[in-house]
Amino acid sequence: MIDLHCHLLPGIDDGPRDWVQSLEMAQLACNDGIVEMVLTPHVFDGVYENPLSSFARQVEVFQALLDEKNIDLKVHAGGEVHLSEKIIELYDTGELPFLGWHGEERILLLEMPHGFIPAGAGKLIEWLRKKSIRPLIAHPERNKGIMRAPQRLNEFVALGCGFQITAGSLTGGFGPHASQLAWEMLEQGLCFAVASDAHNTGARPPVLSAAYAEVVKRMNLRRLHVKRRAAAGDGADFQGKLSRRTQLQGGRRGQGTGEVWRPGGRVRPVGGRQGGRA
Repeated sequence: MIDLHCHLLPGIDDGPRDWVQSLEMAQLACNDGIVEMVLTPHVFDGVYENPLSSFARQVEVFQALLDEKNIDLKVHAGGEVHLSEKIIELYDTGELPFLGWHGEERILLLEMPHGFIPAGAGKLIEWLRKKSIRPLIAHPERNKGIMRAPQRLNEFVALGCGFQITAGSLTGGFGPHASQLAWEMLEQGLCFAVASDAHNTGARPPVLSAAYAEVVKRMNLRRLHVKRRAAAGDGADFQGKLSRRTQLQGGRRGQGTGEVWRPGGRVRPVGGRQGGRA
């Protein structure tokens, strides 16, 4: 499995404190069946100042440590970027960390405040789209503003955004409301990726297997596929408060061509093309 959202670099955000904890998390991920991870420290102006150049070398050091300890895990530099005008400055200076490429577009893991949807979010996303950047909204099922009005996901679908659901939401780790919305998004085909959003080895571990098994069981699937139409900007429409009775868009659940669990095959990690301007 491939994890596109995790906090394993030490001492730069609310993840592990030191390399010992980072390696413990890496071993846990490896034991869970994860073979590749994009390391996504918070990039939050005034809170976690993490321009790409400040931690890119740490990723290389981490990979060397993993190889030395015989932990079979590949890591790449990325970032979880808080939605603010700081994004423009980071882009202009080549310091904006991306997850990778999807076709000819770069993928930006974009985090909104947990309690609401900021005014002006759409304008900033429009600016990103003009730069051939596709936002991947991190854990929208945990955003209280979206919980209150899930139909607002339509605004981001129309702008061409994708959505990343947290594995722990699918297994109930973030409460019943986040879990219900996560499952409804998955059933509607509004899931580009499932990721751990790991921060430690305790309450927020780097594991995906439990959610994988639950999805296969509950959706009666042999392989984890959903419609990718929504991520392309013309997908399912959320009407009011969703429930299990909401009609699914695009046929029976689970059908389609977009791969949910292993988007790494389609989102290729960045090598020499990381950073702001192409």
